[in-house]
Amino acid sequence: MSAAFETTLQRYFAAWNTTTGADDLAKAVAAAFTEDAAYTDPAADVRGHAEVTAMIAGALAQFPGFEFRLSGAPDGHHDIVRFGWELVSLTDGSAPVAGFDVATVAEDGRVSSVKGFLDRVPGA
Repeated sequence: MSAAFETTLQRYFAAWNTTTGADDLAKAVAAAFTEDAAYTDPAADVRGHAEVTAMIAGALAQFPGFEFRLSGAPDGHHDIVRFGWELVSLTDGSAPVAGFDVATVAEDGRVSSVKGFLDRVPGA
């Protein structure tokens, strides 16, 4: 994986794992996503920093004590990177939610769009 994609994914997961307050989450989202970023998965279809921030805050509130982690090796070319992820319990290491995302990366290294897929969901 290129160093550029590695930096992009570090910022991406940093945003998804920001639990230190609304201001820090908004800053992490701004660092990881372009202003007009689009994020679409089976549970969300949002655009822009405010909506992405609200979506991430909702996910963090739904799963307190969990952390999003990269699963497997990312694969990318041109301005596209695909990667798996898991939502892991910091208490027992279980990962009740897992998925796969395909992200488009802007020239500045921030994510401009995400198409997400949920592979494992509790109760599904």
